[in-house]
Amino acid sequence: MPVLEKVFWGNSVQAWLVAIGVAIVFAVVVRVARSIVGQYLSRLARKTETEFDDWVVEVLGRTKGFVITILAIYVGSHAVALPERLQTWLHSIAVITFLIQIAFWLDAVLVLAINSYQKRYVEDDASRLTTIRSARFIARLILYSIVLMLALDNIPGVEITTLIASLGIGGIAVALAVQNVLADLFASLSITLDKPFVIGDFIIVGEFMGTVENIGLKTTRIRSLSGEQLIFSNNDLLGSRIRNYKRMSERRIIFSLGVTYQTSREKLERVPGMIRQAIEAQEQTRFDRSHFKQYGDFALVFEAVYYMLVPDYNAYMDTQQAINLAIHGMFEKEGIEFAYPTQTVYIARAGGELPGPRVS
Repeated sequence: MPVLEKVFWGNSVQAWLVAIGVAIVFAVVVRVARSIVGQYLSRLARKTETEFDDWVVEVLGRTKGFVITILAIYVGSHAVALPERLQTWLHSIAVITFLIQIAFWLDAVLVLAINSYQKRYVEDDASRLTTIRSARFIARLILYSIVLMLALDNIPGVEITTLIASLGIGGIAVALAVQNVLADLFASLSITLDKPFVIGDFIIVGEFMGTVENIGLKTTRIRSLSGEQLIFSNNDLLGSRIRNYKRMSERRIIFSLGVTYQTSREKLERVPGMIRQAIEAQEQTRFDRSHFKQYGDFALVFEAVYYMLVPDYNAYMDTQQAINLAIHGMFEKEGIEFAYPTQTVYIARAGGELPGPRVS
């Protein structure tokens, strides 16, 4: 047919139609095959308990439509005669597109593997969550960096060696400009590996305290007891003295009380025993000591020390309250009075005679 024999851009209409047909057939076949395989694997995945077939379905679902379209155009282009330069660029675009698709597939596998590991182990060890997040970021960064380098290597006229050397020089300049950001980044890595605290720990940093909510690449976020969120730079946080109460196995308690100077010696000798009895009567405590410590300004001071066998603060306060009430009950029964701030004032009359003291 005369129409089919007409030449456009160096090829007959028939050749162009063949190229378009090849591209369409390729795209349709790939899409249909993807759909059939995906449906079959989905049905199979619902019948099995293994994760492998679920992963295959998820990875297959990450196949991008634009990748199929570009590859179809490249395959169809072989049916016509194109200028060498244009054919070279089509080849490069097809290779780069396929590399991008491989990156999507590998990224899906990486995310699925990390999520599977997280479900299995993080519930038992919260410290692994920070490690997993950092590992995921580093792995994805490496993956896409390799794909980017391979893609650049397939662009005509681009010398990857020269580019890497230029990036190295530029990287030094960038590193100097963003050294604070890099310091926080490496501090985040140090926190991840050394684990001075993990998500869920209750920590005190200087005058601030709260529960760790998130450990990011630059900052760590803490929820304070009063409700607001505190944000710390990782580098500053790592250089601070941190008190981690979540890892406390026991809590050492020291408290004092004072009785009046009018208390008899016989009763004073029984006070340490009373305090010990009040402490040992409580669960989850271990008595350490109780002594008549000193003569205070207005009281005879006793000091006691015991250990809470659990770190929970509410349990400690409940126990201390029970001890205080028990001591109060025993003192009330024995007629021992608690001391409170008092002053004794002596007023001299004319002639040097001293009346009795006045207590205020």
